[in-house]
Amino acid sequence: MTARYPFSAISGQDELKQALLLTAVDPLIGGLLAFGDRGTGKSTAVRALAALLPKMRATSGCAYHCDPDSPDAQCATCRKQAQHKVRNIPIPVVDLPLGATEDRVIGALDLERALTKGEKAFEPGLLAQANRGYLYVDEVNLLEDHIVDLLLDVAASGENVVEREGLSIRHPARFVLVGSGNPEEGDLRPQLLDRFGLSVEVRTPG
Repeated sequence: MTARYPFSAISGQDELKQALLLTAVDPLIGGLLAFGDRGTGKSTAVRALAALLPKMRATSGCAYHCDPDSPDAQCATCRKQAQHKVRNIPIPVVDLPLGATEDRVIGALDLERALTKGEKAFEPGLLAQANRGYLYVDEVNLLEDHIVDLLLDVAASGENVVEREGLSIRHPARFVLVGSGNPEEGDLRPQLLDRFGLSVEVRTPG
C-alpha cells in the first residue's frame, strides 16, 4: 500500500485545502479548479484528502464500484442482481494524463478477449475508474479539445455512453473533477471553466 502525505501536514495552502474539503462535503458542488505555480502540492493535496476520507461501500467485482444502496446510480449489471456482495474500498483518485487517447478515457473494445475468445467485451476507461471518486487533470488548460468535449458531456450527465465496434455501453460516471494548471501556459476553454464550481489560486508559500 502506498503511503500518502498527510492532509494535515500540508502547510501554506489553506484555500486549496478548504476547497477540497468542500468537495468532500458536497460532491455535487461542481468540482475544483486550482490554477497557479508548479510544485505547490496540488496533486498531493487531492490524494491526501482521499486517503483521509472513510472508505465507501461498493459492489464487489463491479468495474464501476457501484453503490449497492443506490439502484438508480448503478450500472446495468448491478441493477439486474437481486443481492450484492459488498466490499469497502478507498475513494478512487484517478489521473487523466495529457495525451490520453479517447479510448483510454471513455473505454473501448477489449481486444484481448475479442482476439482470443471472439467475444465483444467492454474494457472500462478512466471515467469508469473515477466513478464515485476524483478525476484529477493536471495542466487541464492543455487538454485536447475533443477530450474536453468528452469530459463536459459526461460531467453534465453523470453517465458515460460508448457506442463503437458493435458495442453499446452505458455506465455511471459521477466524479469530482479537479483540474490544475499554470495560466501562463495557456487559457482554459470557457465551456470547461464554467464546469468548475470552485476556483482557487495556488502560489508557492512565501
